[in-house]
Amino acid sequence: MGVIERARELRSQIEDNAAPMSDYMALQYTELFGAWSGDGVAYKAGDRVRYNGILYKVLQDHISQGDWRPDSTSSLYAKVLTDPGGAILPWEQPDSTNPYMTGDRVTHGGKTWESLVDNNVWEPGVAGTESLWKEILK
Repeated sequence: MGVIERARELRSQIEDNAAPMSDYMALQYTELFGAWSGDGVAYKAGDRVRYNGILYKVLQDHISQGDWRPDSTSSLYAKVLTDPGGAILPWEQPDSTNPYMTGDRVTHGGKTWESLVDNNVWEPGVAGTESLWKEILK
């Protein structure tokens, strides 16, 4: 077996072993996940792909197409929103496929917020979200 063939075999094994990682761990090792391809790749629900430097989780089995990009096809892909390095990122409106979890922190409206619940898709700081987000005072 040549070097190229062996490298392809090893890459496949690496991706198989990375598949069961939590999103938190996957974000720490994004290089373990292949780049997204729109060239008829068979993706399965739960797979992760990199696209433009961002990690996405596949939501349903499908065959990729060039116009079904991860950043524009929310029925097929969910962006993983938290930073494993602990950086507090700006709040982005999640949907039901990528909510914030308890302890996740975001910045929004010039303030820092911490999610008090799992599966949080609500905007921090708006009326009625006092039980969902806590402002972090510096």
